[in-house]
Amino acid sequence: MSLLIKFDQADLGMPVVKKCDPEKLVEGDPTYSTWAYESARNGEVITGIWEATPGSNHSIKGEKFEFCHLLEGVIELTEEGKEPRIFRKGDSFMMMPGYKGIWKTIETVRKIYVIVG
Repeated sequence: MSLLIKFDQADLGMPVVKKCDPEKLVEGDPTYSTWAYESARNGEVITGIWEATPGSNHSIKGEKFEFCHLLEGVIELTEEGKEPRIFRKGDSFMMMPGYKGIWKTIETVRKIYVIVG
């Protein structure tokens, strides 16, 4: 196995597809597709590509840190007690441990993610 991994969107293979957990659903009927890559440090660091169709859900990071880079789409993130923020294709952001809020997919979104926790 190579220690250099290219995120090649033209050759992703089949994703794991699932619906939003009912206890996290806020509105709509979003579908999530995940193309997971290798994990490191005994699963403490995971990365891949994730896609979501429109809808809203609760986002709770707990003790995890997540970095995201949007490849496609538009989302609105509303951290508890804060004003909503819009992110679009090309934007990058981090959700720090303890983050709680609402993730609203406005236009189908695809992102590269790195989760540490």
